[in-house]
Amino acid sequence: MAQAKKRIGLFGGTFDPPHVGHLMIAEQARVQVRLDRVIFIPAFVPPHKRKQSSTKPEHRLRMTKLAVRGNRAFSVSDIEIRRGGVSYTIDTVNEYRRRFPRAELFLIIGTDNLRDFKKWKSYKEILRHANILVYPRSVRLTRTLETLEKGKVLVLRAELLDISSSSLRAAVRKKRSIRYVVPNAVKSYIESKRLYRTI
Repeated sequence: MAQAKKRIGLFGGTFDPPHVGHLMIAEQARVQVRLDRVIFIPAFVPPHKRKQSSTKPEHRLRMTKLAVRGNRAFSVSDIEIRRGGVSYTIDTVNEYRRRFPRAELFLIIGTDNLRDFKKWKSYKEILRHANILVYPRSVRLTRTLETLEKGKVLVLRAELLDISSSSLRAAVRKKRSIRYVVPNAVKSYIESKRLYRTI
């Protein structure tokens, strides 16, 4: 009997910091699409955030590893951080296609990213190699979905928490509690490294 194809989710982002919203998205993707693995991939420099300062990659990588600890279906890759430069999704998708030629790949993105997806580098090639798995945010999907390849874009059926990493960074600067919004290990790391204390 032929072995079933592995189903792998690729979840990229700055994860600055990673929070429970990210974990909920990954878990909903795993359950609803029956993923074998979800790989969190912190970006070195995201194309849409080139002009923004972000926390050093080694801190974001470490926090992401702490965030997923304890879930055997979740893992973290440093592929984009090791590559350096601007993190283009097509490069990462192609690398995972080489690593797992028989797997079915799912790229996990938000509706805000989907809106601009056709502006991404080599977006048609991304669609050839991976399915797009969208988690809902406050952007309407109808028109965007109509312009993309049918059957390649799936939408999660879930109400997800409206949490942003930028609001958490601001909360730390203002000395507000972020307890229960990030995993305890991430909270402890932020405190120990004194992250986000200044702009």
